[in-house]
Amino acid sequence: MSKAGLKYHALTHSVGQSYSCMQCEKCFTRQYTLKRHMNVHSSKYQCIECGKKFLDNNKLNTHRRIHSGEKPFKCSVCSRRFAQAVQLAVHSRIHSGEKCYKCGTCDKAFSLSGHLNSHMRVHTGDRPYKCSLCDKSFTTSSNLNSHKSRTHSNKLLHKKSYYCPYCGILFQTSTDVQRHVSIHTGVKPYSCRHCCERFTWHQRLKTHLLKSHNEGTCFTCHICQQKFSQSRNLKTHVRRHEGVKPYVCSECPKRFCAAGDLKEHQLVHSSFKQFCCSLCDESFKSTRTVKKHFKRCSYIHNMNL
Repeated sequence: MSKAGLKYHALTHSVGQSYSCMQCEKCFTRQYTLKRHMNVHSSKYQCIECGKKFLDNNKLNTHRRIHSGEKPFKCSVCSRRFAQAVQLAVHSRIHSGEKCYKCGTCDKAFSLSGHLNSHMRVHTGDRPYKCSLCDKSFTTSSNLNSHKSRTHSNKLLHKKSYYCPYCGILFQTSTDVQRHVSIHTGVKPYSCRHCCERFTWHQRLKTHLLKSHNEGTCFTCHICQQKFSQSRNLKTHVRRHEGVKPYVCSECPKRFCAAGDLKEHQLVHSSFKQFCCSLCDESFKSTRTVKKHFKRCSYIHNMNL
């Protein structure tokens, strides 16, 4: 079993378990993480600035650079400087594109082990971050903060102030709106150099070049021979043949082949409706439902003019 596969195996057996520190009451999903954390309480070397403890004096001295502003480690590509060698090593992956932490279930790769650990929760259904206002739980702290801002406050309108004039969907930037509006206007800026076909999205052009003109990298399903322009689309497609459903809903027993399917399904468990029809102000949970409604609503609206 690979290292990533072993991590996933360990996580699948830790879902629902909680290992608590007896000294500070912090909770962990894995026992070895708790044991590693316990070293903090037995450490002799403590930072006078923030109180953080370390096992040896060298690690304490390295940590002190954070407070002093000393940054002896310099990136050879962009000249950015860092206080610790490990910070430079992690930063260097931005330039190299290295993603050494790979998921053993869906083959997604990450540059940081923490990102892989967060991703694993999609497969295990583990949601350690709980909202104190409504008891809903989430896989990451960022998802929890996003939930609080859009469900328990009025910050959404400030974050997403640009809306589509056709269907009322909100966006964070005007560029996002322009990209989205092409769905309604029918503008197709991507043209095929071999024929007269045009496309709204660049990915659809790539798929067309592959299937119609045999141009580009081809990924073929070994079961039905269907071709794909992206390897991840092929992997999701094969899962549907094999019935493999690694994405687990934390609210109910349902499982899904693709992350997108899970994300769409989870709207069923939410009462929040962020998409609004610009013609009648009716609200909807997903873009798919608001688009379907808008076509019907605009037809009725035009009939009444």
